[in-house]
Amino acid sequence: MSDLLIKFAANPATAGIVKMLGLPAPIALARSDGAYAAQPFSGKNVLLGRSKNCYAIENLRAIVLDAGTSPLDALPEDENAGVDILLMDATGCADPAGLRVLYDFFHPAVRRISPNARVFITAALPSEASNPVAAAAARAIEGFSRSLAMELGMRGATVNLAYVARDAVDRLAGVVRFFCGVQSTYVSGQVVHVTSRVAAPAAFPASAVLKGKAALVTGSARGIGKATAERLVQEGAQVVCLDVAGASEALHETCSAIGAMPLEMDIAGPDAPRRLADFFKEKFGGLDILVHNAGITRDKTLANMPGHYWDMVVDINFAALTAIDQVLLSEKILRDGARIVCLSSISGVAGNFGQANYAATKAALIGYVAAQASQLADRGICINAVAPGFIETAMTKEMPFMTREVGRRLNTMRQGGIPRDAAELVAFLCTPGVHGISGDTIRVCGQGLIGA
Repeated sequence: MSDLLIKFAANPATAGIVKMLGLPAPIALARSDGAYAAQPFSGKNVLLGRSKNCYAIENLRAIVLDAGTSPLDALPEDENAGVDILLMDATGCADPAGLRVLYDFFHPAVRRISPNARVFITAALPSEASNPVAAAAARAIEGFSRSLAMELGMRGATVNLAYVARDAVDRLAGVVRFFCGVQSTYVSGQVVHVTSRVAAPAAFPASAVLKGKAALVTGSARGIGKATAERLVQEGAQVVCLDVAGASEALHETCSAIGAMPLEMDIAGPDAPRRLADFFKEKFGGLDILVHNAGITRDKTLANMPGHYWDMVVDINFAALTAIDQVLLSEKILRDGARIVCLSSISGVAGNFGQANYAATKAALIGYVAAQASQLADRGICINAVAPGFIETAMTKEMPFMTREVGRRLNTMRQGGIPRDAAELVAFLCTPGVHGISGDTIRVCGQGLIGA
């Protein structure tokens, strides 16, 4: 759906009016419509910074070189030359004085960053800190990164942070490539935890990273599910798109367009787990990627909510998902090294008026992935959640104009995302290179101003 404010702000004939009215002037976000590039940083200026006694710097330098460019240790002498990627290894910040490096590195650089730039910071894992002061210093970097993201969002720039365990610095390549790449355009102000608890995969292909993988995306006839299925196909996966019979026409159109296999099923049906287990065992010998995207809303204030509204939402958004996982995991239909992604929501993070049922289920998924991660680590399975914010879909198109406009602007980028933005994050969490991240919930919301 077209965002007229972006067009007006970019047009010299109308930009003055936008400014005079005090309206935000969001810029067009950089996006990709293809698969991952082997050298995504080629042609970009990458500025690399470090704190004293940091421990990830050499890994970051090697990642940048492998991604297609040589990192800069100082700003370009040409003051007109922008910086496209800023990488800061702050793993050595262990006391208040050590935090000064953040100011020294970023203060001169922020005025030089290019539109749609990427900022990525690594920090020590607070739980590994030698004392409370060191743990507090590591956590201070999180507050810094979220605040910097708010300052840079109107430029289309993103800022994200990874807490990195000392024994997991070799697991940063996929993480850096995503968060410093074009695919993370609507993911900002986020924090991930990179550890070594999940068994590493045997190979990390540079292209067609999901080739040969069998994937299931539920609720994939339209919207985010459809975009996710398309994105997984682009990376080489064999995708099965599941949706209810009522969405049959859209489901078959989607599958025909992207080369996926349709499967009509109600995931809340009592026989759904058994049918799915038998289907994937027969067709593919197992399953490598499971994206739990299907879900419903039945909105009412709690005082006015009928009991069947509560039951329907809990059954489909939460109970059905866990029942399917139980069978697929216990029978090892989900193979070792599999990836599971659950679609949560900003409502599950911050709550939402009239969505007590929906928010409960989406918060449940956040707790579910956090608890399941340690249970699945020995099998090399990563499980994470994605929490979308305001994404432009057919549903948002039907909103009243002012409601839609307010929803679009309640983030630091002052615009809504598109289904592809959420699909990019889901696809990343399905790759071999995400083996350092499990149990996390990541928002794709343009750093929404509501919620943690």
